[in-house]
Amino acid sequence: MKILAIQGSLRVGSNNRKLLKIVLEHLPSGVTGEIYELNEIPLFNGDVYDKGFPDPVDRLREKVRMADDIIISTPEYNYSISGVLKNAIDWASLAPQQPFKGKPVGIVSTSSGLFGGVRSQGHIRQVLQYLECVTMPKPELIVPQGQLKFDEAGKLTDEKTMKAVEAFTTAFVGWVTKMKNAE
Repeated sequence: MKILAIQGSLRVGSNNRKLLKIVLEHLPSGVTGEIYELNEIPLFNGDVYDKGFPDPVDRLREKVRMADDIIISTPEYNYSISGVLKNAIDWASLAPQQPFKGKPVGIVSTSSGLFGGVRSQGHIRQVLQYLECVTMPKPELIVPQGQLKFDEAGKLTDEKTMKAVEAFTTAFVGWVTKMKNAE
């Protein structure tokens, strides 16, 4: 199983990036994950699209196409997903051959507030539903007050959150396997 992990923040020290790395480190053997950085994705411009996909967008579309499944880590900005994440999804989902259709997707989030990105998770689910992705309903991995849960090296220091990460990764792999076996 090959997981594409999409990081919805550009910030190197992002707690969502740290959370995504921890999730990938706790995948069972035989399951691999790769974080895709969105740094090079340009802002969407219809004039550019009319001339063809920019190389970074082509690379993202190919990564989505080749992945068995996807995990998205979404920060929460102004009660929603980051503009960077929405922009990348908009670019990658354009015709021809929209690559997200039918992909199993897990969603994780952390924020500095008490809600841990729950509102951004709701919004990304709406976007993914339109793209005909299949999102894992639960368990959700929502980490409130992320700034208190990681040390400077990015190591998760909160035992309760670690148990939630382990539950999420186990459930995600099991859910995807069950879906694939049902096909």
